[in-house]
Amino acid sequence: MKYWQPMHELAICQALIDQVLAVSKTEHASSVTDVYVSIGALSGVEFQLMRNAFPIVATDTLASEATLHLQQMPVRVRCEDCGAETEVSANHLICGRCGDWRTQLISGDELLLQRVVLQTNPAGGGSQCVKPAAAI
Repeated sequence: MKYWQPMHELAICQALIDQVLAVSKTEHASSVTDVYVSIGALSGVEFQLMRNAFPIVATDTLASEATLHLQQMPVRVRCEDCGAETEVSANHLICGRCGDWRTQLISGDELLLQRVVLQTNPAGGGSQCVKPAAAI
């Protein structure tokens, strides 16, 4: 028997919309036009599922017409042996300079709301970009 389980991207999008609406309220926006999110390759978040979930969660909010912009963030490590900071693949976290396996993850597991573009004039005249850079 199969049980339906909601995708965690739906819950992530709900948290994202909550943050976007909080920013919109603070800035007295009439609508949200664009939402920019950075997703690390190790975050466990699927781009297409985020794209599918966003309009569902944004329905009947100030962000109902907003465009979601997703940016893939690379995986970066710092080598404990040589000190190099290098970009690596998600399944191969060794130093890109010396090949040592003793590395520390610097980035690649984040999920960040980078910025929100708001419409501040109900007539469509003014827009404003707010850069909250907050973890979702």
